[in-house]
Amino acid sequence: MSNVLIIGATSAIAQATARLLAERGDRFVLAGRGVERLQAIADDLKVRGARDVAVQDLDLNDFERHAGLIESAWQALSGIDTVLIAHGVLPDQTECQKDFGSAANAIQTNFTSAVSLLTLLANRFEEQKHGTIAVVSSVAGDRGRQSNYVYGSTKAAKSAFLSGLRGRLHKAGVAVITIKPGFVDTPMTAQFKKGLLWAQPEAIARGIVKAIDKKKNVVYLPGFWRCIMMIVKAVPESIFKKLSV
Repeated sequence: MSNVLIIGATSAIAQATARLLAERGDRFVLAGRGVERLQAIADDLKVRGARDVAVQDLDLNDFERHAGLIESAWQALSGIDTVLIAHGVLPDQTECQKDFGSAANAIQTNFTSAVSLLTLLANRFEEQKHGTIAVVSSVAGDRGRQSNYVYGSTKAAKSAFLSGLRGRLHKAGVAVITIKPGFVDTPMTAQFKKGLLWAQPEAIARGIVKAIDKKKNVVYLPGFWRCIMMIVKAVPESIFKKLSV
């Protein structure tokens, strides 16, 4: 049994992961927006075997509430073993090119809010000298593509931050896991045509749980994305800049 804080708990990937952990009898604090939706998820987890589930309704871009969220979660669970950070937005690239406000919102949600939360969590975990912090990034951060470079840059920044944090917290016995999904069929990607490379949230969740159990460093989900991104990163910039991807 573990004490688990899930931030961005209403996301499809977070929900699928929580369902798997609930079957183990884990205890949860679910944080995100929409108290009714959070409570519905909590009720479902209890049916599946979760021992206790509390919810925290907040806008994760309200940085001033981050410390209170983490303190209340720590108190509710009498300590936290595992954190999963899974919130984020998929901005419209065209809108971001026209209006910096759209780009800034994506940067704040996908990167800056995560840094705020991770800074607070890192200090707690470093002090207790155990635990796991798992954060959903994306393969989109491995190379900037003209079709989504604002989104990709937020994920690249997040992955770089996690790499440094992993080195810092390793000394304290704390695992930091960077989760890099490829294309996932979720409400956030509903407008996209799906193909063979698309995965369901349940498949990503199984990979996340496995990564947490094995205290991995960086995981590509599904695993074939590691090979795909090796190829993508190997394309010379003189060629890559001409590709409409």
